[in-house]
Amino acid sequence: MPLKLSLKPNEKIVLNGAVIQNGDRRSTLLLQNRASVLREKDIMQPEDASTPARRIYLPIMLMYLQGEEDAEQYNDFAMRMTEFMSVVTNPEVLETCVGISRDVMGGEYYKALTKCRKLMDYEAERLGHVTGGVSDSTEAGRNAA
Repeated sequence: MPLKLSLKPNEKIVLNGAVIQNGDRRSTLLLQNRASVLREKDIMQPEDASTPARRIYLPIMLMYLQGEEDAEQYNDFAMRMTEFMSVVTNPEVLETCVGISRDVMGGEYYKALTKCRKLMDYEAERLGHVTGGVSDSTEAGRNAA
């Protein structure tokens, strides 16, 4: 069954490692065989892996785009996932982590990325308020010292 991609004007995708940019009009592509495809919104740059869940997402994304497991990327993923799971107590989130790990071990990287987005949403919900509070209290601490 072909994969149908509807692209917005100037939208970028990565297709088997090649960056493709759509022209100035909306268009549709039909992929007739299996390929590694990520939309621009799902592509993460290394400098954007700034939270624990994002540090899990990045090596999975790289393995997906390479089409195979890379020992260095896999080890990075395993270390980050172990760290994340050691501090999370929510059973649903832990179940998601186990599912991600199973998908990665099975070479189902796109499924793992989909589940990893749920981790990033969870993280944003739980820690979204921390960013402002941490910098404010750190600054206040420096001024008091």
